[in-house]
Amino acid sequence: MSDTRYLPVPDALVGERVDAGLARMLGLSRVKAVAIVEASGVTQDGRVLGKSDRLADGIVAIDLPPPRAVSEEPPVPGGLAIRYEDDDIAVVDKPVGVAAHASPGWTGPTVVGALAAAGVTLADAGPAERRGIVHRLDVGTSGLMVVAKSVPAYSTLKRAFKDREIEKVYHAVAQGHLDPTSGTIDAPIGRHPTSDYKFAVVTGGRASITHYDVLEMFPAASLLEIHLETGRTHQIRVHMAAMRHPLVGDLTYGADPSLAARLGLTRQWLHAYELAFVHPTRGGQVRVTSEYPEDLARALATLRAA
Repeated sequence: MSDTRYLPVPDALVGERVDAGLARMLGLSRVKAVAIVEASGVTQDGRVLGKSDRLADGIVAIDLPPPRAVSEEPPVPGGLAIRYEDDDIAVVDKPVGVAAHASPGWTGPTVVGALAAAGVTLADAGPAERRGIVHRLDVGTSGLMVVAKSVPAYSTLKRAFKDREIEKVYHAVAQGHLDPTSGTIDAPIGRHPTSDYKFAVVTGGRASITHYDVLEMFPAASLLEIHLETGRTHQIRVHMAAMRHPLVGDLTYGADPSLAARLGLTRQWLHAYELAFVHPTRGGQVRVTSEYPEDLARALATLRAA
């Protein structure tokens, strides 16, 4: 049974092609949006819309494919560790290759499914396929996520992320040497003008702010500590690529494939290293850190040995 969403069309998307507008409204790639449209999954004012039709002002109904049952979830590669847990929240260490939650077109494992299989009950808040999820990490990024187990925690954490009250610290390895060695990248991010699955620094994009400090330098790359003020999709990857220092291993955004091969990397060197926030129901500071996974640690050792 499909999940039908009824969404108001934002003013900025009135007149937009249905496939492009749907991708922006749901945060999907254009390919996934087209699949939903071609399955007669988008209607407005009682009329089924085609992908080249235009969105009108008002409410659009979108039929999303149902999330898979937990029993259908593939096993989580490398395991998913819980670094902190109480009655209201859990902080999990997400392996690479795992999505935060089910979405159209994704057939791999998810944090929601792994937690359900482990007997962790998440807050009954938010859309069905992402109950308890208050923020996300890319499939290709490992590290820490906080999830809500109670409705009060869900509401408070969602607001805290929106108000930029959560400290999110990433470690990344970028190609080359950044100058200056500490700085702030303040550049708007939006959909890439020609590649559906990518993002880019674009005029009129959403405000995006990244702070970085160089922790260590190698002949071909630099280890960075990154603090995010905003949480745009692919934000670190896009900002580093715009600085002409793409993340090592990030072939999507222009990294050197020969360096990635030498380091044995099949994904970008990027890890959500630390989360810090005020506990949503009890008060007091929660701070959790995560060690580098094996593939990133091995690549870093190889760089240090060069």
